[in-house]
Amino acid sequence: MTTTTALGAFTFSTVPHIVSEIGAVKRIGALVQQHFPKARRALVVTDGGFLKTGLVDAPIASLKEAGLSVSIFSDVVADPPETVVLQAVADARKNEIDLVIGLGGGSSMDVAKLIAVLVDSEQDLKSMYGIGNVKGSRVPLVQIPTTAGTGSEVTPISIVTTGATTKMGVVSPQLYADLAILDAELTIGLPPKVTAATGIDAMVHAIEAYTTKLKKNPLSDMLARQALALLSDNIITACEDGKNLAARQAMLLGAMLGGQSFANAPCAAVHALAYPIGGI
Repeated sequence: MTTTTALGAFTFSTVPHIVSEIGAVKRIGALVQQHFPKARRALVVTDGGFLKTGLVDAPIASLKEAGLSVSIFSDVVADPPETVVLQAVADARKNEIDLVIGLGGGSSMDVAKLIAVLVDSEQDLKSMYGIGNVKGSRVPLVQIPTTAGTGSEVTPISIVTTGATTKMGVVSPQLYADLAILDAELTIGLPPKVTAATGIDAMVHAIEAYTTKLKKNPLSDMLARQALALLSDNIITACEDGKNLAARQAMLLGAMLGGQSFANAPCAAVHALAYPIGGI
């Protein structure tokens, strides 16, 4: 006779629409028309280095073909300070943005989240720090990662550098995107060291989510195991053969699954220590 262990109650949240497809950003205009038919003025949030690669040209052309006007904010830096976020919000308000697209690594996507909640809000950024402090709604948000690491495209978390050596987080369900697009063509130019570092970060997300006691649940466990399988099977190939699209796409998917996992079964000491250390 077998016995069944009762599962504890849990909740699970994630991004409602995910597209995992090589070359998908080339048709982002059609995807925006499908999901946000009323959108007219898009803001693409990225960093200067990625902008110089020219990989933003195809998605911008697709958006314009779909009838949207497109503005670009490319002043994102690693571990973005409050000043960058506030300047981005000011630009978005000036251009009357009604759709935000994060196109880059974790920093660009984190800034995009905050623009989306602040652009039409009277709430100030400082009052949002912490868990569940964002008030009201936001404009539509699309996230497109260009590294396979942070999983930020599917998390409700944004990290901001608030001082010389300090960081603060905004954690709120409003920060979940409406649509996440995984396209390996955007990661082809990543050097091996960056591919390795971001891939290991994604693996640690999955490990921490799987081993945590806080909010541990069967869905996060399943996603963490699949994330680790994809990442461990493909990280060496992606580092040694950076143009291998199949390996790159698998890394993106693994990082995203890790993000879904730790968004619902939180990371613990490793990433908690990273906040103060990363601000140094």
